Amino acid sequence: MFKTRNITLAVAIIAVPALYWLASLVWFKPFNIDHFFLRATITEFSRYPEALSQIRLLEPWGITSHNHELNDESVEAVKASLARLKVNHQVLESYDYNKLSDNQKLSYDIMMWRAKHELAGEKYAFHNYPVNQLFGVQSQLPTFLLTMHSLTDKDGAAAYIDRLNLVDRKFQQVIESLKYREANGVIPPRFVINKVIAEVNGFADKQAKDHPLYTVLKTKMAEAAVLQESEQQNILAEAEKALTESVFPAYRKLATYLSELETKSDDRAGVWKLPDGDNYYQHMLRNHTTTNMTAEEIHQLGLDEVARIHAEMDAILASQGMTRGTVGERMRALEKDPRFKYENTEEAKKVYVEDYDRIISEINAGMSKAFSRLPAAPVEVQPIPKFKEKTAPVAYYNGPALDGSRPGVFYINLRNMESVSKYKMRSLAYHEAVPGHHFQIALQQEIADFPLFRKITFFTTFAEGWALYAERLAWELGYLNDPFDNLGRLQYELLRAVRLVVDTGLHYKRWSREQAIDYMESATGSPNDNVVAEIERYIVMPGQACAYKIGQLTINRLRDHAREKLGEKFSLKEFHAVVINTGSMPMEVLEKQVEQYIQSTLSSSKAAA
Repeated sequence: MFKTRNITLAVAIIAVPALYWLASLVWFKPFNIDHFFLRATITEFSRYPEALSQIRLLEPWGITSHNHELNDESVEAVKASLARLKVNHQVLESYDYNKLSDNQKLSYDIMMWRAKHELAGEKYAFHNYPVNQLFGVQSQLPTFLLTMHSLTDKDGAAAYIDRLNLVDRKFQQVIESLKYREANGVIPPRFVINKVIAEVNGFADKQAKDHPLYTVLKTKMAEAAVLQESEQQNILAEAEKALTESVFPAYRKLATYLSELETKSDDRAGVWKLPDGDNYYQHMLRNHTTTNMTAEEIHQLGLDEVARIHAEMDAILASQGMTRGTVGERMRALEKDPRFKYENTEEAKKVYVEDYDRIISEINAGMSKAFSRLPAAPVEVQPIPKFKEKTAPVAYYNGPALDGSRPGVFYINLRNMESVSKYKMRSLAYHEAVPGHHFQIALQQEIADFPLFRKITFFTTFAEGWALYAERLAWELGYLNDPFDNLGRLQYELLRAVRLVVDTGLHYKRWSREQAIDYMESATGSPNDNVVAEIERYIVMPGQACAYKIGQLTINRLRDHAREKLGEKFSLKEFHAVVINTGSMPMEVLEKQVEQYIQSTLSSSKAAA
């Protein structure tokens, strides 16, 4: 009896603190800030099953229930997310910053910056256009199902059907959120609505068995070879029913609502037209650049950078015998030069993909001279799905899965090979893949001692600034020796400088859509259809286009500062490790990190002496 009581008492002594720790972890303030970081991340991500499926965070633990669900797109879900953010902000503030480790302080700074910024913009939570010609439920959901949803086993196939059956509910939530915005004076420009209506009608204008959501399911199940033929047929029958009864009706309802909304819209392009629009735009500039630069400062910076880059391009063009006309006019002529063109054939499209593979393999082989760590995850080149070609950009990148089940993917658009210029391919590959987005995102995911949120957090100016920096880095390392390839690099840099001018022009100086198109076409010499697509992108993503150049200029400035302070002690590998081996962060936080690196290096040198 005495022994039994002792055992019971011992269990109680162990269990009570453990239960207290567990209760603190789940409901109250966790004792360790790292546990709080984890709780905040898991709690928030649990509300987004599509994101969980994309990063494959829970699958290694055998948890797959989220793969049967879709995100809640309701107004209430957005408000609930803000409420959770307020609570997390209060808990985060309660930790003693001075008692944290250096890595914890960095995590604290990053999470605090995000929380303060989002809470400062709470009144603008519904100022965006969640359905537009570039992204939205009408294109993002099928893209997710076709490229991210796993169909390697029976549960994945069943989950796919469940998600198809939830499409109607998800679209209804989106429509209600659009109506909420409409009631508060947030209505997209007319051209945006018309383009989405055309996309929506085209997507649903098919027989179920001919639809990509059916044919891709059929192909992937056959390739996986984990289901019997009869099981595959049953799944396909369910998919046909779901498309007919859930997916297609959802698209028709969205088209009907958008047709009604179009009658209430107008052609004004800038967000200045929205309630408190000027302050909303300044909030979005801070959101995307993570600086306090004003719209006026950014506009002038853009004009200055356009002039500088034009001068560099003029020198190269003149060296190649092209001296007549403006830089834009000469670049427009170069765009038509058959030396730099592919034929518009299926065979040429295959060669185009292969050429990108070769460019990436070539530079990847030499990156150890500039980086102390290289990503373990590979990167693949794949065509953009055909149903997205018309509205998708020339290229984009999707990061690898956290569990290693999916590589990073550099997607390229094959819709019109006549618009492709070979001299721009290298810089595009360096930006999207190596050493650009793929290096930064894959390395961020692969660092073992980071809190989870640091592996998946995203700041536009950090990611896009690094990718634009990577283009110039590739030139500095000798991968753009051909003058036309270097001209392609400068043309892309010019594009990012022009973006500073036209984004602020549209949303701050109240330019019309046509005025912005005219300026960009004249300054860059790009084809009109490309320019139109660019300008229409900036209209629905205010401030985002400013992130690239400001991020690049900040990283360049920090590197120059570090080199000046450290002299012969400066190491390019060490600088790059400081920038991208610690993950995405606001520019303000990055500046502090680089300064700490400089002081630490100087201190180590003094100690060694």
